[in-house]
Amino acid sequence: MSIDPYYRVRAFHSFVSETVREVGPAPEQPLVKAAVAVVLENPFAGQWVEDLSPLTAPSASIGTELGRRAAELLGGRPVESYGKGGLVGLNGEQEHVVACITTVFGDALREAVGGGKAWISSASKVAAAGTQIDIPLAYKDEVYVRSHYDAMTIALPDAPRPDELVIIVAVATGGRPNARVGGMTAADVAARDSQ
Repeated sequence: MSIDPYYRVRAFHSFVSETVREVGPAPEQPLVKAAVAVVLENPFAGQWVEDLSPLTAPSASIGTELGRRAAELLGGRPVESYGKGGLVGLNGEQEHVVACITTVFGDALREAVGGGKAWISSASKVAAAGTQIDIPLAYKDEVYVRSHYDAMTIALPDAPRPDELVIIVAVATGGRPNARVGGMTAADVAARDSQ
């Protein structure tokens, strides 16, 4: 584990789903989605703090570790889409979790999963333990590729406790099976970027 010691880690949780078939033709390859969550102590729980930069400054270490772990869960398949998010326990503020997943975190996540040019979709909220959150997914090199608009629903039965943060990264090997609503494709982006 290489998360900066500023963050007091309680637990990691990992999730993998593999879709082999949906309604209609089976995809050429199964769609594999994976997520990793880390549960951290919230140092600002129960208090007002103007400057949240102590949460942001070392957050690249979280992006790197969660990205590395999530990509490994894909079993050697490349990451095509990604997303991020988090939950903050009831004694904290949404700003506390947002401070952990800014550009500092995002740039490290991109590097850990093999690159990406698109901004990283995000969701966050204040929640009790066991609350579900949908971590949005989008194509890693162009956010306007509709086939990759997706999400992964995550819930941890014992987190976040009131004084905790949960930071989550999700990745996928492709878009939705049988996506067919038009728009830009991953192949269009590859062709554009090769010019």
